[in-house]
Amino acid sequence: MTQAAIGYGTLFKIRTSTGPDVYTTIGEQTSVTPFGIAVDSIDASHEESPGAWREFIPGLKDGGEVSLELHYVPGGTAEATLLAALGTTKVCRVVFPSGAHADFSAFITEVSPEAPLDDKMVASVTLKVTGEITVTAAGAPSNSILPAISGALTEGATLTAYEGVWAGEPTSFTYQWKNAGVNIGGATSKTYVITAGDSGDAITVAVTGVNSAGSATATSSPVTAA
Repeated sequence: MTQAAIGYGTLFKIRTSTGPDVYTTIGEQTSVTPFGIAVDSIDASHEESPGAWREFIPGLKDGGEVSLELHYVPGGTAEATLLAALGTTKVCRVVFPSGAHADFSAFITEVSPEAPLDDKMVASVTLKVTGEITVTAAGAPSNSILPAISGALTEGATLTAYEGVWAGEPTSFTYQWKNAGVNIGGATSKTYVITAGDSGDAITVAVTGVNSAGSATATSSPVTAA
């Protein structure tokens, strides 16, 4: 069976904090062109090169450029992040659909928004890779900061799950809301609406990170419904 796969789900991220590392996806991306590695060719020909054939030796390696296209939102979070990064070298990551990822340092060389008359606004971003590129095969996700719950704790209010921070690059998440540690039937989305039956009870959410190499589950601290 072929191992071929489409590129859907490939994302470019910038590291925005450390301890643990947090990589942030920049905007709604419509295409990502990963790095292109090249090696310089050094002419080492000399007066006694056999048969008068030119001789070459390998030179320095070059990580090339990374480019992406995203929906352009003037004044939006993605634009602010990109503009703040200008003139600095950032730790970046390209995550592939399997959860495999490539880490490298790069700096932005171009941000080009387009605002056509009869089509969506987009922005093209180009970065120059500097130094080594490290490619890591997909590994099972692991949680480093637990999920959390936000929202009012009154009947009819909507609670929202924050996935927490994960290593291993999960490519998707699933959710299971619980009352006093017992699964709530049908409560498997990112949000949950508090019911009268939850009053006074401890509500938690179990979040499972999934990629091609496996899965892991982490559960939030409880909140008590009013």
